[in-house]
Amino acid sequence: MKIHKEGHKIVKRMAIIALLHIVIIGYLAWPNGLVIAILVGTFGLTLTFIMRFFRIPTRTPVVDPNAIVAPADGTVVVVEETEETEYLKERRIQISIFMSVWNVHINWYPIKGIVNYFKHHNGHFFVARHPKSSTENERTSVVVTDEKGRSLMIRQIAGAVARRIVCYSKDDKAAEQGKQMGFIKFGSRVDVFVPLDAKINVKPGQHAVGSETVLAYFD
Repeated sequence: MKIHKEGHKIVKRMAIIALLHIVIIGYLAWPNGLVIAILVGTFGLTLTFIMRFFRIPTRTPVVDPNAIVAPADGTVVVVEETEETEYLKERRIQISIFMSVWNVHINWYPIKGIVNYFKHHNGHFFVARHPKSSTENERTSVVVTDEKGRSLMIRQIAGAVARRIVCYSKDDKAAEQGKQMGFIKFGSRVDVFVPLDAKINVKPGQHAVGSETVLAYFD
């Protein structure tokens, strides 16, 4: 299992902590085999969970200039028309993907283009499924414009558990469809604001696979 760079330190620390606890408690509990077995099993499962969370999945990214690809793994929880007031300043269709702790938390660029706007916002840590999370939680907003002048906003949102958003985007930086845009540690959400005339390809409740599921097509 290949571990994402954002998880290297956490996995190493957890492995060291687990080893120390097993050695110390195992020594004190010796020869109680049941206690040792429970200890090893508990730390083993915890370490396995963390490694699974930070895993890098094998993907075949969609490469299509007219496709808007899912920026994250998870469940589509919102598909609705809304007003984007931060940068685009117009009506858009918002597609939101909720990532549970069981999903891969890598984020990918939905389209190819240039980053026109990037901003990190401090905020609250409401449950990521909550409607307020899109505008009131800690978040980053990224706007990408393709060669035809078509723009969309991707918003990474922290949740009640997620307390750290990592975004690799910078103003005027090239964005490649299906390439990594960032990472959100633990449960969280990603919103995509697509044009009103886009052909929507998903619906609420549907599972999305980052870099592979097409959320919508440009008209």
